[in-house]
Amino acid sequence: MTSQVYLDWNATTPPLAEVIEAMAEAARTAWGNPASVHGTGRAARDLVETAREAIALLVGGSARDVIFTSGGTEANNLALHGAPALVTSVLEHPSVTRVAEALEAAGRPVRWLPVPASGCLSAAAVAEALVDLPQATVVAVAAANHETGVIQPIAEIGEVTRAAGARLHVDAVQAVGKLPTDELAGADTLSLAAHKLRGPKGIGALVHRPGRAPQPLLLGGSQERGRRPGTVDPVAAAGFRVAASWAKNTGPDQARLSRMRDQLEATLVGMGAVPNGSEARRLGHVTNLSFAGRAGDELVAALDLLGVAVSSGSACSAGTTEPSKIISAMLGAPRARAAVRVSLGDATTDQDIALALDAFRRALRA
Repeated sequence: MTSQVYLDWNATTPPLAEVIEAMAEAARTAWGNPASVHGTGRAARDLVETAREAIALLVGGSARDVIFTSGGTEANNLALHGAPALVTSVLEHPSVTRVAEALEAAGRPVRWLPVPASGCLSAAAVAEALVDLPQATVVAVAAANHETGVIQPIAEIGEVTRAAGARLHVDAVQAVGKLPTDELAGADTLSLAAHKLRGPKGIGALVHRPGRAPQPLLLGGSQERGRRPGTVDPVAAAGFRVAASWAKNTGPDQARLSRMRDQLEATLVGMGAVPNGSEARRLGHVTNLSFAGRAGDELVAALDLLGVAVSSGSACSAGTTEPSKIISAMLGAPRARAAVRVSLGDATTDQDIALALDAFRRALRA
């Protein structure tokens, strides 16, 4: 059963009707292998290259430097592959923190940044962490946190990273299409995923600066200039192109979403909720709140029964019994156990907010 009110847009977004139409047309007419030199292959390759150009326009890069991946997780892994040392924090997506843990276990230097209660990292802390590390060290920071929406000072972090001769990888999966492109300009590599932009699942991209191409994570063919072997799906690429163009030219109305988010957050605070990360600059469509005395996952389940879809953390951590590591690092385990994330999207309406608030009232009374 589909939820009556969908407020879990940070987990995934519903594909645009135009995305579905473009993919259906591609499946009918351009299903060939983009690496084939015959006409059928060239038709497929044209869709892939057109998508590559749209992604480059979206993030202010060059189409030559766009590498297709299976999504944000693979893009993050690809960016970090081969790093001689890593600087990051527990605020990152599991596709970064798990890599950091693996590097640490292999004996490579990994330095974990201190996490303030605000969830906003310090460029000074990055500079301190980089002392005595190799110049090819990678600093991995998400532009906007997937659980709290807290926006990181990418420009400042980029300055200290460049000064140390290190590389900055920015997980921009949650930020692309929501933050101005110039706020991501300090990145040497940048990851994104189509399904966070109302595109299809199963396709993403890593965009790199000229001369900053990553070492291949997979071995195989020469696709994607040898950086990512495997056949690129032209059908998914067609959907990605439409989503990237929409995010570049239209995208969600952040002012409208901020207004609705603020209304929802203020009302929930009146019901006893405490926002997590609200003292920092955040994306306007997401709020993370803790409800004292309530288990976040149980509240999520109760709201689902009432027709409202929210979450208690990262979708990639769903099914675990641990409280959010991000909220734990910021504010402690009790706040994490009681945390719920609500994220809005461009299709969210004022009626959705009213219905969600009514569901929260009913669930909290139970």
